[in-house]
Amino acid sequence: MKFLRYGDLGAEKPGLLDKEGRVRGLSGVVADFAGPTVSTEALAELAAIDPADLPLVDDPGRIGACLAHVPNFFCIGLNYAKHAAEAGQDTPAEPILFSKAVSALSGPDDRVTIPKGGQKTDWEVELGVVIGHEAYRVTADAALAHVSGYCVINDISERSYQLDRGGQWIKGKSAPGFGPVGPWLVTADEVPDPQALGLSLTLNGEVMQDSTTADMIFPVAEIVSHLSEFMVLQPGDIIATGTPSGVGMGRRPQRFLRPGDVMELTVEGLGTQRQEVV
Repeated sequence: MKFLRYGDLGAEKPGLLDKEGRVRGLSGVVADFAGPTVSTEALAELAAIDPADLPLVDDPGRIGACLAHVPNFFCIGLNYAKHAAEAGQDTPAEPILFSKAVSALSGPDDRVTIPKGGQKTDWEVELGVVIGHEAYRVTADAALAHVSGYCVINDISERSYQLDRGGQWIKGKSAPGFGPVGPWLVTADEVPDPQALGLSLTLNGEVMQDSTTADMIFPVAEIVSHLSEFMVLQPGDIIATGTPSGVGMGRRPQRFLRPGDVMELTVEGLGTQRQEVV
């Protein structure tokens, strides 16, 4: 099942996508998608509803982030072998964990604003993982049972803040609009193997990133298990699992985002995002 949120910023409503690709409204059935309402059990209850019994939304308008808010927005760095190579970094021995501010969450087609003083704003198409069960010290074999769904994420990064200003990477990852998520939250049953998904990003129609999740150094199950060694993962937590090669920082010469640029990014089966840069 594919769930989504539609409507103006701050006034989004929950919905689902039926087999014909039409939006069906879920207002009155669920308040919104966040925290307990995106647990595995909660989404299973919604998936059991016949979409034909739900009102058809003729003009959904803007599509919002598929989650209203998140308890935590975790990210994994240098998790694709070719991306680590283009960054000139050794293959990490353990997943590199950092966070984005939860205030960076934005819609899949919302504009991306280069922050004041930003000089090296970059793109990163990623597979997003949504936690559906509380997880603490789970094994890799059991980890995927704690995932309720998947989504597309663009882990937009201001490299000058991330790498030139000291401190932790979160500073370069957290500007408003730097966390486009969606268009859909796709339930885990529709993604039997998260390590077999194509993902790509174009800039002004030119392919920048084109890879598969098979190139991940640490697969999704290992990532979830590893994070749960150090903290309790909660329903609604989101994990951006790393980006493949082809980011602007890794190109020669380097290419960073400029006003008027248009990014389009896709993860197989999870939908497409489109963002104009301003």
